[in-house]
Amino acid sequence: MCLNGTEAGQSPIHVNNVRRKLRDIVGASTNWRDHVQAMQERKALHTLLAKRQEDLPPRRMKDSYLEVILPLGSQPEIREKYLNVHNSVRFGRILEDLDSLGVLICYTHTKQEMQPRSPLSIVTALVDKINLCQKIIHPDCDIKFTGSVSWVGKTSMEVKMHMLQLHDGDYSPVLDATFVMVARDPENTRPAFVNPLIPESPEEEEIFKQGELNKMRRIDFSTASLLKMAPTAEERNIVHDIFLNTLDTRTVSFQSRKLPPNSVWMEDAKLKALQICHPEERNIFNRIFGGFLMRKAFELGWATACSYGGSRPFIVSVDDIMFQKPVEVGSLLLLSGQVCYTENNYIQVRVHSEVYNANTREHHTTNIFHFTFISENEVPQVVPKTYGGKYPINMLSS
Repeated sequence: MCLNGTEAGQSPIHVNNVRRKLRDIVGASTNWRDHVQAMQERKALHTLLAKRQEDLPPRRMKDSYLEVILPLGSQPEIREKYLNVHNSVRFGRILEDLDSLGVLICYTHTKQEMQPRSPLSIVTALVDKINLCQKIIHPDCDIKFTGSVSWVGKTSMEVKMHMLQLHDGDYSPVLDATFVMVARDPENTRPAFVNPLIPESPEEEEIFKQGELNKMRRIDFSTASLLKMAPTAEERNIVHDIFLNTLDTRTVSFQSRKLPPNSVWMEDAKLKALQICHPEERNIFNRIFGGFLMRKAFELGWATACSYGGSRPFIVSVDDIMFQKPVEVGSLLLLSGQVCYTENNYIQVRVHSEVYNANTREHHTTNIFHFTFISENEVPQVVPKTYGGKYPINMLSS
């Protein structure tokens, strides 16, 4: 689907206004001290929820289309927030903007003209894929984000977004992103129906069909988890080959292992971080903003890849970011970055995040992130020692 702002009937939105619009849509408070009252007021919106999806008017893809401008070139005063030490744009900040835009697109899809505030709580369920086609994002050229809802289920929506950067008068593609959002009731406790989506052209029908295929692929991937079923014969052979390659032939003992040349044990390719989650980083529902979590995970993933490869890594793709549990304000967030696969110049990093409850001393997984980087130099092969370490290698390399 190819739309511009004029065709879609939408004027471009300044990036600084995206989260402001989201606060207006749900009636969120800008002051932390008022957040409890603001959430209490949302309870009354329950009566506005649809009892069935059939009761909601269908929407077209162009109804949710939005353009957002990040004017790094024309408004240099905003560059500082986005600038990294390499004089390029911080990708973690881009993840924050994509997350906010994805939610706003979904609220645009579900907007009811007679309702000043939306009864829906729309949150990010997962980041399916982000693919980059530019190695460097320049800090002195304007950026444009575009996107719309591309597929709809009963209570979930897939959003496709694109990022372009202005060069010599033309916008060139930088990345494509696919997010999945879910709609819940005003208190964010149970699912809520969303407007159905009607494709209007063969191109849109193909986009919608791809969204359905993406859903089935995610279901198939989930059922193939090692936590639910045994590894395949091919996977067992790969694991056995890795094991044999690390045996010390002089002792022929399972306990005696040796590291192959130009390799690093997986257990030695880790970095960890701790984040105290302050109210400043809350979202419109007074949980920690998903974009902030992605930024922190990316920055740890980047540092892990940089430390492992010994040179500057560049992000290539982001895959399968799963938001399993919301992070409450005040949480202690523990992040663990792990190199789990390498090939030539490529490094795949898995970042696991969990919250720690100091009162109960319990840990709960909140997110899992997967990042693929390319290093300036060829990197050593990462080698697992344990059963648990071997299977992430095979799954991520497939």
